[in-house]
Amino acid sequence: MVDKVKKIQSGDVRSASRLIRHIEDNVAEARSTMKDIFPLTGHSHVVGLTGPPGAGKSTLVDGLIDAFRKMGRTVGVIAVDPTSPFTGGAILGDRIRMQRHAEDPGVFVRSVATRGALGGLSRAVGDAIHIMDVMGKDVILVETVGTGQQEVDIMHYAHTVLVVLIPGMGDDIQAIKAGILEIASIFVINKAEREGSSKLRRELVTMLNMAPESAFPGGWRPPILKCDNAFEPSGFSQSVSDLALSINEHYEHLVSKSLIGNWSARKAATEFNEAIRCAILDPVLNDLMANGELDAMIGRLVNKETDPYTLAEEIATRYLKKMT
Repeated sequence: MVDKVKKIQSGDVRSASRLIRHIEDNVAEARSTMKDIFPLTGHSHVVGLTGPPGAGKSTLVDGLIDAFRKMGRTVGVIAVDPTSPFTGGAILGDRIRMQRHAEDPGVFVRSVATRGALGGLSRAVGDAIHIMDVMGKDVILVETVGTGQQEVDIMHYAHTVLVVLIPGMGDDIQAIKAGILEIASIFVINKAEREGSSKLRRELVTMLNMAPESAFPGGWRPPILKCDNAFEPSGFSQSVSDLALSINEHYEHLVSKSLIGNWSARKAATEFNEAIRCAILDPVLNDLMANGELDAMIGRLVNKETDPYTLAEEIATRYLKKMT
């Protein structure tokens, strides 16, 4: 076990990839390895990117890799891909876009399947962040699936959250649920060459002006940055470089205002809740599936012979008695 951790600490990509895969597959040994890894974590700056599908998040991630590498920083990328309906694994669309960084030893890109997880973030995401942290990655970029309100989960994993929007989304701000707007550390208007980008920016400014001061922890007011990726490549590169600087500035703000502790407590609570679910709920569901009882229960629900609340209470009572 210690040898595996040492290999990951040395930056061994093969060992790290294997461990992430084992976590996705719920291999028991992987959980034991994570127990050894956890105390070594807490050094990376985690940056989440969320927003609607088609907002160009992958293009931004690709540009941010370049920007951070030019700063001399190592980068880890977790691309949360929709789960393949055939294999249960990540479709890998995001990772394909980033293949040009494959030969850079300072960059590690890994796709993680959603596997139907609420919030679009799988259970493996938190552990993958820890693994890349222990690998020594200075910045870890987490690109989410982009499914609206549920994507607020990213705030529990990332120090800095980029909410990526594009012009022409219909009713613009009204098309985005309030929750996803409230988690933003930085707003990015991507594809800003499109008609409507100025209108979108005005609506964001209005929304921020209407928010109470309590919405801005430590006085950080989310900046609104534009990225134009249609015409001049050098212009896009410069706007992404400016975005990278703003990301760094936000992290420095968290440190200077002693807000890192608040974030760490929130993340720890999230991980603890998830660990409890894995330790208690998963074995119960696996047991019910193995003996065929789960299918029978679903059949009873479909036929309205019972309700999910009563069934849940019965199962909780039964299994809690076994544990005592």
